[in-house]
Amino acid sequence: MSEISLLNALLHGFDVVVRDPVWGDVHMDSSLHALFQSKAFMVLDRIRQLGPVALVYPGATHTRKAHSLGVYHIARRMALALVEKGEIDFVSKTGLRSFLVAALCHDIGHYPYAHSLKELPLERHEALAGEMIISSLLRDYVVECGADPEQTASIIDPDRTEDQSRETLLFRSFLSGVLDPDKIDYLTRDAFYCGVPYGIQDADYIMRRLIVHDDRLAIDLKGEMSIEALIFAKYQMYRAVYWHPVVRAATAMVRKAVYLGLTSNALMPSQLYGIDDTSFNHLMNSSRFPPFRLAREAEEKRVYKLAAEHVFDESNPLHSDLLDIVKRTEAESALAQAAEIAENDVVIDIPERIKLETDLMVQVDNSFESFDQRSTLFCPKIVEKVAGALRTIRIYIRPIDGIDSSKIASLVDTLLD
Repeated sequence: MSEISLLNALLHGFDVVVRDPVWGDVHMDSSLHALFQSKAFMVLDRIRQLGPVALVYPGATHTRKAHSLGVYHIARRMALALVEKGEIDFVSKTGLRSFLVAALCHDIGHYPYAHSLKELPLERHEALAGEMIISSLLRDYVVECGADPEQTASIIDPDRTEDQSRETLLFRSFLSGVLDPDKIDYLTRDAFYCGVPYGIQDADYIMRRLIVHDDRLAIDLKGEMSIEALIFAKYQMYRAVYWHPVVRAATAMVRKAVYLGLTSNALMPSQLYGIDDTSFNHLMNSSRFPPFRLAREAEEKRVYKLAAEHVFDESNPLHSDLLDIVKRTEAESALAQAAEIAENDVVIDIPERIKLETDLMVQVDNSFESFDQRSTLFCPKIVEKVAGALRTIRIYIRPIDGIDSSKIASLVDTLLD
């Protein structure tokens, strides 16, 4: 399609301005703004982006809706930069608009309380978002935006197979990759609201350096440092913010409460779909199911205290067994029994493996080379070691007078060594 037509899809009628403290003026047209203000979308305005992080960084109360606005903004700037360079002249106007809507709606199916509900037997939030987009809830809004609902859903959810066209796969790689709009926004936004300097990304510079190679996002040689900056920022944000011990304690408490609720049928998966933080807290407060007390205590800032911690060793079967939430729950019960405390007075936390993505092509003269093969600082072996060093098994216990912490630590050593 002609450059003029594609630019028109990104520029014509974008006279609705939404002020954002991170990126400044964010421009939308009336149809995109109507989607942004829709009832289904407003749920994200009542879900904190970082959930329990506010226990440590009180400013971290920004919402999924604000983050979604930022992702849309970066996605539009990315598309503009690539269209102006003639890098994606094969895409359609509908495909381009579907990409914008996908960026705006990528988190529309997200659960409350950040990522505390990961690992649980629930639908992936990307799948929920896809279903919402093609349903009557949002379909008319999406069509009004000039987007194709099926294509938009396929860009968000890689497990959807209805649309595997060239441009859908291209836009899917844009939305989820090394230098994707999601990562650029959440690192920058989370750092801004937490008041830490680690995550800030130079979005202006990144946009100038982007190119496309083999239908995937790539970067020129001058932009190579942007990949290094992003990887290091992600590492620092996980170390200082996302995986702070207090944050992990609250996360583990909420996860255990919900898991026990699901496995005992005190809670149905459908009750967790499409709800916000307030509705989630109501669920945890409206039942007398004892384990829900953990979620209530986390929300009330009565967080369990750290009793012991071990660096995660993937080669140790005692450690790797704990990746299975069923075995982890059994280990918690065994530990509580040995320590002569109540079963729900112990939680074990083990963070998931994080990806410090390096699989981006770099243009060097007239050829392309893989960043992870070029980089000395972030070669695959180093990246794996850095990511692994962040993973720590932590055992938390309810702060009760008379509990012998040294006894807990000794029992943990027996459990994990």
